[in-house]
Amino acid sequence: MAIRTSLKFDMRSPDFGPPTRDLYAAALDMAQFADEIGVSAINAMEHHGFADSYLPTPFVLGGGFAARTKQCRITLGAVVLPLHDPVKIAEQIAVLDLMSGGRLDVIIGAGYVDAEFRMFNSSMKQRGKLLDEGIEIILRALHGDRFEAGGREIFVRPLPVQQPEDILIVGGGVEASAKRAARFGLGFGPMQRGLFGLYDAECRRLGREPGRKFGPGGVGDVHLTHDPEAAWAAIMPHLKHAVGDYARIAEESGANSPFRGLLASEEALRSCGIFTVCTPEELLEKARTVDAIGSLTFMPLMGGMPPELGWQSLKLLAEVMPELQKIAPVPERD
Repeated sequence: MAIRTSLKFDMRSPDFGPPTRDLYAAALDMAQFADEIGVSAINAMEHHGFADSYLPTPFVLGGGFAARTKQCRITLGAVVLPLHDPVKIAEQIAVLDLMSGGRLDVIIGAGYVDAEFRMFNSSMKQRGKLLDEGIEIILRALHGDRFEAGGREIFVRPLPVQQPEDILIVGGGVEASAKRAARFGLGFGPMQRGLFGLYDAECRRLGREPGRKFGPGGVGDVHLTHDPEAAWAAIMPHLKHAVGDYARIAEESGANSPFRGLLASEEALRSCGIFTVCTPEELLEKARTVDAIGSLTFMPLMGGMPPELGWQSLKLLAEVMPELQKIAPVPERD
């Protein structure tokens, strides 16, 4: 088994970047290219009400990815389930899994941005309860049950290719997320790796083996180049925009986020490890440190980065991909 590789798209489009429609066209082209060179997964993220047009509809973009790819997994998330009707989410999961031929993963999260909950008239204080209720509804619905929940009859058709437990993954950065994933018999994909031990222990306490696990690879989101100093200068405005906004949200919400407390200074951004600029040769060395939980990730449109910069990185990835695919994950680490 080779180490996993993935592309991530949040579709942020700040005023100083290219037109939004150009970024969407590039994202679809990049997804197709990544699929053709053997990238493992394409990820579409979710947030709402951002001035820079952060992607609000990952299922829609995921449908575009499904139409342009043939073999990679399509990962959505984290989908902020308390903002949505879980029946609608179940229907979208089923259709997109069918469209992709059973290649869908959906990371489900509780959310942490107060403004989003106000926008959707949802209760942030009740998000844990809403998340539990929503996961239960989605699982029952996608197993084909006709049942009542919350005073309404629920019946979802069509059904997905995969079993729902093979689609849903619980995200989050707190202990409750690890316990929730174990309780529902689902995989676990936190933003930070420290909760996997609790997840494993809780699964075994409940008499089941841990499910799929997804976590940071320890390398950061990668941009490939033959000239790292020039690349840092070119991408820095976009990195400042993306990371600075996450840091602000984490500070305001108190969320357990790797961006919390991170100042958007160039020195901090270059040393924090969240984003990595390196040569293809350096990437091969870094890849040998990635375990089966982790992944090498790339954000070719990060912070509204011009597509031509993203393409430079992806074309270098294509050159080195045959060597990357020979590298097996190291043993799982904490």
